[in-house]
Amino acid sequence: MAALHQQSLSELAAGLAAGDFSSRELTEALLARIETHQSALNAFITVTGDLALEQADRADQARAKGDAGPLNGLPIVHKDLFCTRNVLTTCGSRILDNFVSPYDATVVERLSSAGAVMLGKTNMDEFAMGSSNETSFFGPVTNPWDLKMSPGGSSGGSAAAVAARLVPAATGTDTGGSIRQPAALTGTTGIKPTYGRVSRYGMIAFASSLDQAGVITRSAEDAALLLGVMAGLDERDSTSVDHAVPDYVSALSRPVRGLKVGVVRQHFDTGLDEQCGAAVKAALAVLEEQGAELVDVDLPNIDLSVPTYYVVAPAECSSNLSRFDGVRFGHRADDPEDLLDLYCRTRGEGFGAEVKRRIMTGTYVLSAGYYDAYYLKAQKVRQLISQDFRSAFEDVDLIAGPTAPTTAFAIGEKTDDPITMYLNDIYTIGANLAGLPGVSVPCGFVEGLPVGLHLVGPHFGEETVLGCAHQYQQLTDWHTMAPEDFG
Repeated sequence: MAALHQQSLSELAAGLAAGDFSSRELTEALLARIETHQSALNAFITVTGDLALEQADRADQARAKGDAGPLNGLPIVHKDLFCTRNVLTTCGSRILDNFVSPYDATVVERLSSAGAVMLGKTNMDEFAMGSSNETSFFGPVTNPWDLKMSPGGSSGGSAAAVAARLVPAATGTDTGGSIRQPAALTGTTGIKPTYGRVSRYGMIAFASSLDQAGVITRSAEDAALLLGVMAGLDERDSTSVDHAVPDYVSALSRPVRGLKVGVVRQHFDTGLDEQCGAAVKAALAVLEEQGAELVDVDLPNIDLSVPTYYVVAPAECSSNLSRFDGVRFGHRADDPEDLLDLYCRTRGEGFGAEVKRRIMTGTYVLSAGYYDAYYLKAQKVRQLISQDFRSAFEDVDLIAGPTAPTTAFAIGEKTDDPITMYLNDIYTIGANLAGLPGVSVPCGFVEGLPVGLHLVGPHFGEETVLGCAHQYQQLTDWHTMAPEDFG
């Protein structure tokens, strides 16, 4: 039997069910790995060791009584923007570095009710604003494949923890690629579901019309297992959609034969690293050999996705982050002279440079005289991009391409050039603007660093993207490879 940390979520579930080990034994083993490797990776903001052991013991007791839930005793971690009752929830920001949530987010609540054991909260770009995990108040996360490299962001801590075999699975959020891009850069599997598929209640907002919760795991099979528990209507979230949740795990067995896979011409234009492009094309060839039909598709307005996103998202963040003012919770400036001084100094001290940049950008595009020129125009372009996807899905079942233009880049390499940093999400942003499900799966390496294949489906097409990803992973072993120092 493989060591506990080397096993996938599905393998661990089978081992627990067979009585090969207990949840406490599993939890203790992973907590020990976290303690050993945290200093090198900085993947965690909070480790909840005592709570995890309590949950593990309860899971073992439930199993002994024949009352085990679907995730009974399985260890996971949460990105640190999901509210967790009586546990620090910082969003990677100084302004929330003392905030202990009084309630659980719906995602946390559902996973806990299914028996999952929470080992801790993972590091992230401040308020999910970043593509490298370098904007965190708690310092950057490193990539386990090369500690000088970034793991991507904003869910970089979750991706690094899964890639380094500290945990088998982690929650994340994706506003413009924040699950899929770090998954690609760390050799993990990451899915962003359809907007509204998973509740956003208790998930601290960045851009409300774009944010969506998802997971980072070792495999599509593990992602399907978790998503089946997380998905579904939540009446506490007005954006949650009342749409039946299928059995994602059962759907994995569907063959790819006959599947029409659209290959976006624009995604292979200038900007994509040549070797990354070759790895993605090799992955598409594997699908074609299994009977999938590759079809060239055009998304004429997709090149406008980055400028559109960086008008819409900052506008929404400007509004959402106005609640962090030092009055009700979070960081508060010392000895304010008056209310204005309290607001100004609290926000000046509490927010980092990137968050301030996006708040100012959003305030500008929403201001009188500029609303029509920027925000309204961006929303119109967003609809054009959505229509491009709808038109494409009239002819194909999936859309495929690279997840990121390059492999992982060095920490500090792009911090002085925000535009270059923003372009890391050039292939993923479109799915967020259109509210579509997307998954990134490992498909090769370039100079020892992972490459990701990006699969996008129509609305509520999670079954299709996960099924295709799973079938690909049955034919390849990229997703089973671990960094040498963390295997």
